[in-house]
Amino acid sequence: MAIESMTGFARVAGTVGIHAWAWEIRSVNGRGLDVRVRVPPGFESIAEAARKRISSAFSRGTLHVNLAVTSDAGPPRPRINEAALATLLEAVSRLPASDAIRPASYDGLLGIRGVVEFTEEAQDALGAVEASALKGLEAVVLALKEARASEGRALEAVLSGHRDSIARLTAEAESHPARGVEAIRERLATQLQALMEASPALDPQRLHQEAALLAVKADIREEVDRLHSHVAALQLLLDQGGAIGRKLDFLSQEFGREASTLCAKAGDAGLSRIGLELRTVVDQMREQVQNVE
Repeated sequence: MAIESMTGFARVAGTVGIHAWAWEIRSVNGRGLDVRVRVPPGFESIAEAARKRISSAFSRGTLHVNLAVTSDAGPPRPRINEAALATLLEAVSRLPASDAIRPASYDGLLGIRGVVEFTEEAQDALGAVEASALKGLEAVVLALKEARASEGRALEAVLSGHRDSIARLTAEAESHPARGVEAIRERLATQLQALMEASPALDPQRLHQEAALLAVKADIREEVDRLHSHVAALQLLLDQGGAIGRKLDFLSQEFGREASTLCAKAGDAGLSRIGLELRTVVDQMREQVQNVE
């Protein structure tokens, strides 16, 4: 299964007689799934259907969904149900005044279902457009999935490049001459000599502890092994595909942690250079991972 990006755009349009409709969906990054649907007045019932269908198709991302409806005959003419509006106004007038609640406004009251109605002819036209737009909803969802899949294929290629760079740098660090026994022994001897000169009366047991600590700090075997393991885990995730964005984000943090520790332990200009380059690649990978579903 291929990975998908959280970014994408899709548009599907259609006509019903003199009426035209168009779905547009713009998808951007998000920590979870956030579907925001906007429809014209009179199409409120289709909004929930759109939200449910889109929520079942995607697992992450902020999706801005918009339905536009136009007509050569102009927009349907609404009619205000004056009796219903009068009843609402009377009910509102009986409510006690409160500073915490704003007074009712006409735009708020007119937004209540049943206050604004459409003529029977307009209702029939809206029903035909709604039925057609519902069919188009499936097409726009599929178009967005393809757009996100296309972005995902590009992302997978980029992430594979980062994986190869991390594997190469890890191998360079592992085989670097500074990791040789003689090189480590020489660095330890220099550090111990400096330590003894700074504290001539240093207790032998304390000196042994310091020597052991310096030896541990000079060895990056553990970091190299974990980097190899993380590279293998990254390949498994890319092969698995699907909604792996959160797992990739966690793994990229682990890469960053090992790269930082390698830099701290390096003790050699060459190893430090490899560590810094490794951190740069990991940071670039983390930026790309934020786009994966």
